[in-house]
Amino acid sequence: MKSQITNALSDFFFEYETPRQVLVRNRRVGVVCRLIQLGVLVYIIGWVFIYEKGYQSTDTAVSSVFSKMKGVGYTNVSGSERVWDVADYVFPPQGDSSFVVMTNYIITEGQKMGTCPELKGQHNCSSNADCEGGSFKRQMTGVCDNKTKTCEVLAWCPVEDDHEIPDPPLLMSAENYTLFIKNSVTFPLFQVTRSNLVEGVDAHYISKCLHDPKNAPLCPIFRLGDIVKESGFNFETIARVGGAIGIVVDWTCNFDSDVKHCKPKYNFHGLYGNPTETDKARASVGYNFRFAKHYMDEKVQKRTLLKVFGIRIDIIVQSLARKFDIIPTLTAIGSGVGIFGVATVVCDLVLLYLLPKREFYKNMKFKYTETQTQQDSESLGLDTSIYYTLDANAVRVPGTDKSNVSARQSVDSSADALYF
Repeated sequence: MKSQITNALSDFFFEYETPRQVLVRNRRVGVVCRLIQLGVLVYIIGWVFIYEKGYQSTDTAVSSVFSKMKGVGYTNVSGSERVWDVADYVFPPQGDSSFVVMTNYIITEGQKMGTCPELKGQHNCSSNADCEGGSFKRQMTGVCDNKTKTCEVLAWCPVEDDHEIPDPPLLMSAENYTLFIKNSVTFPLFQVTRSNLVEGVDAHYISKCLHDPKNAPLCPIFRLGDIVKESGFNFETIARVGGAIGIVVDWTCNFDSDVKHCKPKYNFHGLYGNPTETDKARASVGYNFRFAKHYMDEKVQKRTLLKVFGIRIDIIVQSLARKFDIIPTLTAIGSGVGIFGVATVVCDLVLLYLLPKREFYKNMKFKYTETQTQQDSESLGLDTSIYYTLDANAVRVPGTDKSNVSARQSVDSSADALYF
């Protein structure tokens, strides 16, 4: 038992096993094998390494966005002139990555809490019975106004009338507003921090530049009209009812080259808000919300209600940085070497199942064994009984009988010649 364990351990540590290979001289199979291997090689080099850059590790950035609008708007509604600055037309005013620029509005001034009749066409009535309190969305008083034939409501009065949206938009001057974007990104894996104010974009450059995809692609100051145009929308259309536009700041960097080559690219996407072109099937188009400014007038609380139509701008940062790394490189190479085995599998299938001489190839590829004794005798090409007779005679006679020794040596020589 101890010797068996020792032999097993010795075989395990001091022997090497290698698979048996059969060289098949067949042109069709050889061409198929080389074509498959060539395809695998093209896949590894072309797709894995060149296109997918499998030799590099990747990282995404942690980013921060700061924005600032500039520009002054002017309106003249029924002889009432007004100037609108940034504090009036940007919501919220903190300079976030998502904000709204007001381009049109419906204003209801001097509202105060009280009772007043509903708008014509809304909650019509012929008697007080038609205006039972709480039967509609508004809080009813149960009184039917005889002049308007509408129910009286408890609300901020006068009630807002938003049936007609101003056309053309009241703040068409918003087309010339400018947007300044300041963006900073950090790639933690590579310990690299970049800003969209890259080399060459200094205070002097910013004071006179305006973003242009061809002439000034790195300028961080954008004209609102150009943003709308680049997104594929018509400014007057989107300004009337509002909409949404996405500004994508793309950081795709290769840190195998100098870090200064890592620069942002700006892309513009119209998300929604073009009712005459892309939004015809929608039940609700545009973008709007209500905003109220409260004040006191002779100790009475009042408010000015604004229904704001505007362009919602979402600044989105997407990033992907790459750099050479030995681990993904070895992984890609190892997987590629493994894929080379596909050629062997396909060619074996052709040899063993499709070619006319498949039985011959099976016998050449596979070696069948039942017992060790039978295998040895068959490999020698001798009859089993003769081999045992010679071996037995050689063992039975002790000493140095030359005839028997010679006979055994003759058999061993014959065996060596047949096996090798």
